[in-house]
Amino acid sequence: MAENNTYDLKYPDLAAFHAHAKTLRQHLRLTPTQTWESPTKDALVGTECHPVLKLELFQKAGSFKARGALTEVSFMSAEDKARGIVAGTGGNHGVAVALAAKTYGVDAKVIVPKTINPMRLQAIKDLGGDVMQVESITDVLDMMLEVAKSEGRTIVHPFEGENITLGTGTLGAEFMEQVPDLDVVIVPIGGGGLASGVACAVKQANPNCTVYGVEPVGANSMAIAFKTGKTGILEGGPKSIADSLSAPYSAPYSYAVCRKFIDDIVLIEDDEMRRAMKILFEDLKLAVEPAGAATTAALIGPLRDKCANKKVGLIICGANIGTGTFFDLIKDI
Repeated sequence: MAENNTYDLKYPDLAAFHAHAKTLRQHLRLTPTQTWESPTKDALVGTECHPVLKLELFQKAGSFKARGALTEVSFMSAEDKARGIVAGTGGNHGVAVALAAKTYGVDAKVIVPKTINPMRLQAIKDLGGDVMQVESITDVLDMMLEVAKSEGRTIVHPFEGENITLGTGTLGAEFMEQVPDLDVVIVPIGGGGLASGVACAVKQANPNCTVYGVEPVGANSMAIAFKTGKTGILEGGPKSIADSLSAPYSAPYSYAVCRKFIDDIVLIEDDEMRRAMKILFEDLKLAVEPAGAATTAALIGPLRDKCANKKVGLIICGANIGTGTFFDLIKDI
């Protein structure tokens, strides 16, 4: 893990999140919230725990990623837009970048691994993204840098930078307007783009609200950064069914914002996400990808006791998963 760069941390204030939300409003959906009330919920977390789900799976492009990608492209100069953009992604970010490019009339080249979920690959193509497939996620990042340099394209990063945090923070600000009396918010962490924005907005809206991040055991780059105070490449690479949370490294800006606003990070096993996927499907009729079930897995698992007698917000971040993959993941749970 490499030492962090030292700098004066700058992050959006609540007014900036609300102002930017107005800018994005014409391009995004106001995703709903849903209170989880059922005998199943009571058996899992008790009658006095009151979960409220922020259903960002219903966002355009199928996940929260649209907020960051649209934000990044919206701030580009006319000259940069004319040269086009490039993104390296395992899937969801690519769909969001293709959507942002179509929205703003920009040419987008999207680098993906050959292992990409077919549903996400088709979604990128349907939105007009020019797809280039390479062998692995490491090759994705290398090719993204090569294309950016050789073609003069602007990189739209999946999780790092002030614009990404500004975009994803509109989700946190929106959630706190919809449900202002939350005691706890649980947010998934991949690279930290979603978590940095949500935590930053939530804590400024209500400093007394506890924010927990959740990562897969096999993709715990942010948890390692929290422990060591250093960001860098995850040794051995990420290994989790939650490809949307499998960032190969942690990065300085998203880490610094997460470190300031997140109270703690918990880890969950892949089977815990599988179980949560099945519960969400059977009890709430929601078919989500593993990352979309991460916060539920954390609530009914490592955070159960800490969330007793509290009103708990769960970010349900995405649902870009094909039916075959979905049922393969939950059939033996």
